[in-house]
Amino acid sequence: MSNSKTLSSDILTTFGDALTTPNDTNTSDKISSANPPAPIPIFSYRKFWAKRFGTSPVLPMSRAEMDQLGWDSCDVIIVTGDAYIDHPSFGMALIGRLLEAQGFRVGIISQPDWHNADAFKTLGKPNLCFGVTAGNMDSMVNHYTADRKIRSDDAYTPHGTPHRRPNRAVIVYSQRCREAYKDAPIIIGGIEASLRRLAHYDYWSDTVRRSILCDAKADMLLYGNAERALVELVHRLARKENITTITDIRGTAFIKKGAKNELQQSLQPNCDGSIRLPSFEQVKNDPKLYAHASRLFHLETNPLNAHPLVQAHGDREVWLNPPPIPLTTAELDGVYNLPYNRLPHPSYGNAKIPAYEMIRFSVSIMRGCFGGCTFCSITAHEGRIIQSRSEQSILNEIETIRDHIPEFTGIISDLGGPTANMYRLQCRTSKAQTVCRRLSCIYPEICKNLATNHHALIDLYRKARQLPGIKKILIASGVRYDVAVKDQEYIKELASFHVGGYLKIAPEHIASGPLSKMMKPGIASYQRFKKLFDQYSHLAAKEQYLIPYFIAAHPGTTNEDMLELALWLKANNFRLDKVQNFIPTPMTLAATMYHTTLNPLVDVLQSQPPSGEVFVPKGEKMRRLHKAFLRYHDAINWPLLRATLKQMGRSDLIGNGKRHLVPFL
Repeated sequence: MSNSKTLSSDILTTFGDALTTPNDTNTSDKISSANPPAPIPIFSYRKFWAKRFGTSPVLPMSRAEMDQLGWDSCDVIIVTGDAYIDHPSFGMALIGRLLEAQGFRVGIISQPDWHNADAFKTLGKPNLCFGVTAGNMDSMVNHYTADRKIRSDDAYTPHGTPHRRPNRAVIVYSQRCREAYKDAPIIIGGIEASLRRLAHYDYWSDTVRRSILCDAKADMLLYGNAERALVELVHRLARKENITTITDIRGTAFIKKGAKNELQQSLQPNCDGSIRLPSFEQVKNDPKLYAHASRLFHLETNPLNAHPLVQAHGDREVWLNPPPIPLTTAELDGVYNLPYNRLPHPSYGNAKIPAYEMIRFSVSIMRGCFGGCTFCSITAHEGRIIQSRSEQSILNEIETIRDHIPEFTGIISDLGGPTANMYRLQCRTSKAQTVCRRLSCIYPEICKNLATNHHALIDLYRKARQLPGIKKILIASGVRYDVAVKDQEYIKELASFHVGGYLKIAPEHIASGPLSKMMKPGIASYQRFKKLFDQYSHLAAKEQYLIPYFIAAHPGTTNEDMLELALWLKANNFRLDKVQNFIPTPMTLAATMYHTTLNPLVDVLQSQPPSGEVFVPKGEKMRRLHKAFLRYHDAINWPLLRATLKQMGRSDLIGNGKRHLVPFL
């Protein structure tokens, strides 16, 4: 089994200067000088003239609804692959209501028939732009399992009906918008566009694809949490600026003509402040250059010191501006305090939309994640800086749910976000945050500059559960247990009041090989958390259990690692029901490992094998085997496991005793 000391020494050797902190001697003055000026507050813009139409009961999805509102046209039309639910957990509603608050008339085209352009003309031509998103999920992840099998349902569609959006929805929707209105500006965003903003490995076609901007033929891409960029952009379009001349907004990507094909291998910026990545053609044909580009990309994700990135695609260049400055607490409160009715659009009638049923009684309290797990797309999309709402804003939303949402029983299903317990956890000093280039604030060990005091979150929990009419506040978001153990009072509060019998937690593995490639802590951290959780559950006289999640077939995982995990599961009496094989989502570090069999945490252009090489379990047979180890108790997996154990020289684990993993025939 792994231990934190071993992992720490390995990863510090691997990362080199990627883990610099303010006290390191090699911190560059050039990086600290990149600290950007304060942005314009998103609610300080002068409202557009169409504010006179007031607030819509629901954003229109038809001409008839526009007529009822007195609109002759829409200023912005949002095209989405999800059913329209007027709730801040759904991107189209959040962005739509935000633009409405700026005075713009916003229409929604939800899950249109993409086979021709007719559905994209439903609301007429937008005065300012189309905004295109695949929805809350990547369309390929939405459509296919980890084994590339077609899914039988879609949680973001009425009745869970599948196939209501195309593969690569952003590309298809954008092309149909262009067919409908050739000269209307098209802006793409959301998770699907965000994770494909540069050349990227595509698991579903097993190829390196170019930036989605090239295929979608869109005018601009907004990545990450796009409120700040979108508000500025739409106001500038309203002032008659041509979208082709707007190249200075943070959090955006766009295409320029004229490419330079030389490879720049250092982190030193060009004279224009940009860093040139290997071109699309280079990364497509050379795994080392792909891994190198992936490393550079992830080192330039701190909005306080990131440089613009440039990547040639043939005779064009994709320009990626630095990430947006995170929203302040006041701005985030403003976004969540907008007049959502928190219900599906009336046109759906009584149809159940599974994703809505899951979150209708939950509240988002923060954004971002500083964990930096290599397989996770959150940090590549939302970033590592935590953006937290105010306590009062969250309590107000709970009261809104209590007073206005049908069928509320007094139980809030979740107070969370990407993780449960990063609320208001920030870097202790602005200097440290400004110069930091770490890929994780908590791996290989928790940074000394990170505040781990959970008192603000504990206070929030206590005030929330004391509100009149609130019977229970549950925590359904995953708890980052290596951070939680730094504040035992949080674990006590959690176990005593906020667990409904089971708590999700994600060790992901127990072996040092895969854990070091995931950037996850050793199993000792999980065991410390479990001991405290069990202790406080007992003191509260509650029978409660941890539900651990594990990933099979992650880069760096051998058959021996999976056997070690299976034996640990059996020894701890875990019989997992649902298990997940690794999915290489675009632009994550783990996807780079999967594609290249190289470790982008290492500077592969400077290091020699074996330090940069990664074993990757590929192919249907091996991926099926690794998944079978997680479900060692399922009889359907016994023939495969028996054969594998014999090949591994571990026939001693076949038998009918307690020490055996699988039974005899």
